[in-house]
Amino acid sequence: MTLQQTIKAQIIEAMKARDAIRLETLRGLSSQFTNELVALKRTPQAELTDEEALAVIRRAVKQRKDSIEQFTTAGRSELADKEIEELAILQVYLPQMMSKEDVMAIAIAKKEKLGVTDKTGAGKLMSTLMKDLKGKADGMVVKDVVDELLK
Repeated sequence: MTLQQTIKAQIIEAMKARDAIRLETLRGLSSQFTNELVALKRTPQAELTDEEALAVIRRAVKQRKDSIEQFTTAGRSELADKEIEELAILQVYLPQMMSKEDVMAIAIAKKEKLGVTDKTGAGKLMSTLMKDLKGKADGMVVKDVVDELLK
């Protein structure tokens, strides 16, 4: 069962359970899947691959995180709380991200392999790590690790 099919099945479960926030979040995600299919010049009835679906979910998670930050800054805690609930629902579908320690071990090995010794090679190291860790580690964690290594 693909990720897109799983989410469609979960929409039905949310309807039966009368879980409004979950239903709204999953319907929005399903809509984003359809938009992605159209953007990829496929029919709305087609299915996304799991990688494409994960990219859509990652974008939705990033949007929620940005919204939470904006609402918190603006003092709108009721809106931030709703976004936090939606974020929790979406994060269930993402694979577990690597810890900072795991990223650090990989970064140290890449740093030695590439011969990076100072901040001038930070971009090279960062791009190589992001290619290797795409979908496995958060970009901000990778950036923090690279900054820490090249102090």
